Amino acid sequence: MPKITYIDHAGTARAVEGAVGATVMETALRNNVPGIDAECGGACACATCHVYVDEAWAEAVGPAVDMEQDMLDFASDVRANSRLCCQIRITPELDGLTVTTPARQG
Repeated sequence: MPKITYIDHAGTARAVEGAVGATVMETALRNNVPGIDAECGGACACATCHVYVDEAWAEAVGPAVDMEQDMLDFASDVRANSRLCCQIRITPELDGLTVTTPARQG
């Protein structure tokens, strides 16, 4: 199973295993990772699963699509590497992915 590392805004890292086909958001919720609120449950209808994708992984994860970009307008402190983790599906190639949560969601 691919490992995903979540780093909170204070710098604490948590590495968890994610199932191929699950999303980075679902994996965070299943493993009680703080900083991922996921109020809409993964429907890309809010911005409460906002993360910063480590720049080394930006190409592998790919860019946000238009609908996700629209939702990111509601996120705080959006950056070039911002993504909604409900839209990042785990593949074997994402083993080692690192994301950081912002200081606050929404």
